[in-house]
Amino acid sequence: MALRTLVSKRTLATGLGFRQQLRGLQTFSLPDLPYDYGALDPPISGDIMQLHHQKHHQTYITNYNKALEQLDDAISKGDAPTVAKLHSAIKFNGGGHINHSIFWKNLTPVREGGGEPPKGSLGWAIDTNFGSLDALVKRMSAEGAALQGSGWVWLGVDKELKRLVVETTANQDPLVSKGANLVPLLGIDVWEHAYYLQLKKGFIVRVDELLYMNVLKSLLPPVIFHDIDVLESHFYEYKNVRPDYLKNIWKVINWKYANDVYEKEYP
Repeated sequence: MALRTLVSKRTLATGLGFRQQLRGLQTFSLPDLPYDYGALDPPISGDIMQLHHQKHHQTYITNYNKALEQLDDAISKGDAPTVAKLHSAIKFNGGGHINHSIFWKNLTPVREGGGEPPKGSLGWAIDTNFGSLDALVKRMSAEGAALQGSGWVWLGVDKELKRLVVETTANQDPLVSKGANLVPLLGIDVWEHAYYLQLKKGFIVRVDELLYMNVLKSLLPPVIFHDIDVLESHFYEYKNVRPDYLKNIWKVINWKYANDVYEKEYP
């Protein structure tokens, strides 16, 4: 049985990025970002974005494609135990690809409207369902910070109940795992790889580099490092403090994209 009979056309929609391979098997490729890696500074540094996109997202895609190819082979051989065994790998890595493909679109540089309050029907729906945008932001930030382990916090729309919902999902589970009627409008990655390496200097600092800087500071006049300290203050430092990351990511949230998705569901 070919993979195309197992996966809906909507799953393979443009934006997730896929390429054609042998036997009609459709596998996925890393989608381009709609902005430069450094465009979200200072809330998210360019180095974090590059690592997150090129390493973490690419790893999910690589493992997803591998699992899909193994699934296609197992189905063609009628190997039911292997088909069942591959379920968790497909869910985890496929979810990682789907979630990150949404996440990149949920962000945009400040100069291109990042952080601007939602307009149109979504803004009205937020006020109706949560009281205000500020109340929604506080709720999503609190639920994201409280999520044990790794996962995502979502703003979605329930197509059956016709209302907005806030949900969290563990690991790389997509929002649809909470209900087939849920459509993601905004997803925030609260895995530590989204923020834990970000330091004030705006780039990843290795331990030996930190030691080297400390040695230099002990040898050179303090005035030389005064300007460096001032420069560092213009960047955000999260390390592994999730609430700080959740506080600042709203400055680059692309509410226009979320509103466009919402209006497609409710034109």
